[in-house]
Amino acid sequence: MQSPRGRILNLYHETAPPHALVEVRASLGCARCAAGKGCGAGVVGGDGKAQRIEAVIAGGVDVREGDEVRVELAPNNVLEAAFVVYGLPLAGAVTGAALAHAANSGDGWAAIAAGLGLAAGVAAGRLRLRQAVCLRRFTPVVTARLTAGGR
Repeated sequence: MQSPRGRILNLYHETAPPHALVEVRASLGCARCAAGKGCGAGVVGGDGKAQRIEAVIAGGVDVREGDEVRVELAPNNVLEAAFVVYGLPLAGAVTGAALAHAANSGDGWAAIAAGLGLAAGVAAGRLRLRQAVCLRRFTPVVTARLTAGGR
């Protein structure tokens, strides 16, 4: 998957670390996803509409408003974010269904238990994502200036 490109709308140098408001087009980044054969990452957010995000500016990267930039997350952070968003709800659903099956409750109760486990997994993921340490790890970073802006 390719790193998204964005355009810097505002710079905030008065904060540590400096960051920027970046407009990014949410498009499918790899040929497999575009063909519908990928991981499914573009199913929810790959509609091509522009989104505004705040991104930290990496050290040594000189940018100005209007510049086109590359925005990235560290690969291990992407994997952890996928686990929090997808893995925790899936683990909750499987655990709920397994517990109902182990209790010999029947299919209806197993479905209800899976739904409750899914909800618990979603809640656990949301709580995890609200923690300040977690948010800093999943903050996008401007890693390169691709073209100079026209401002």
